[in-house]
Amino acid sequence: MSKIQAAITCVGGYVPEDKLTNFDLEKIVDTNDEWITSRTGIKERRILMGEGLGTSDMAVKAVQEILDKKGIDPMEIELLICATTTPDFTFPATANVITDKLGMKNAWGYDVSAACSGFIYALTTASQFIETGKHKKVIVVGGDKMSSILNFEDRATCIIFGDGCGAVLLEPNTEGLGIVDSILRSDGSGRAYLHQKAGGSVKPATVETVMAKEHFVYQEGQTVFKFAVTNMAQVAYDIMQRNGLTGDDVTWLVPHQANKRIIDATRERMGLPEEKVMINIQRYGNTTNGTLPLCLWEWEKKLKKGDIIILAAFGGGFTWGATYLKWAYDSK
Repeated sequence: MSKIQAAITCVGGYVPEDKLTNFDLEKIVDTNDEWITSRTGIKERRILMGEGLGTSDMAVKAVQEILDKKGIDPMEIELLICATTTPDFTFPATANVITDKLGMKNAWGYDVSAACSGFIYALTTASQFIETGKHKKVIVVGGDKMSSILNFEDRATCIIFGDGCGAVLLEPNTEGLGIVDSILRSDGSGRAYLHQKAGGSVKPATVETVMAKEHFVYQEGQTVFKFAVTNMAQVAYDIMQRNGLTGDDVTWLVPHQANKRIIDATRERMGLPEEKVMINIQRYGNTTNGTLPLCLWEWEKKLKKGDIIILAAFGGGFTWGATYLKWAYDSK
């Protein structure tokens, strides 16, 4: 019997219509387009506007695209894992909300929280259910409404993030295509440099925490940047080494879209030219869990069956990881 691998067989994505450009931010906070662009590579980002809209609303659109493209009945989906840092609620899981909104009555699901590495963590976890033969159709969602936890008076963080969501469908493959290997890492001591100060069980919400603006993203940029440059580049290189790959073998690098300089450092460590790297940070900013699936969504028509792809990410916590996969289909 041929080995079963978990293969991505379809991609969906969604970004909100409303744009927040660097020039818009100049009117809100003490910054400018040149400063933001030179340090991050970001020119604009999308913001989810509208009362009562959350991460699940973007996810529903991304997942619905998959169902439509594949002609799949929602009842066929057996499991949905949602990687997010901005869940609709503390509980229930956003995955449960998504499956309810889409009528996936046969699916169970849960959320994965690993900051910007969440999509890789969820993808690796979901692949196990396919490889063991437990499930045949599993959806992995990665998305965030980062605008909901941004302090637009803090120029160090509000310029970086945007809203967006992507999703992939995993199905069994016996042709040697799909997810081949993953390396996942974490270092909890990094929590001091990138976190949300209040809102959890350690420091529940109070009038004081709200007034002190402790429910927003807090980041010590230089420290995070140094860790990210080193670790995201190294883990991408390590997965190549472990699987006997060179830069010539790799068709595409799909890097987390946190900072153009971090992306460049990862590319250089892997020995790749710029044309092999998926980059959309200039238009969407850092959508946290959404960056990797949104890249696959935008580049889907360029991907060919058998393409060797490396996904790499780094996130708060700290968390980081890389996944090596062989693309399973030619897009129509």
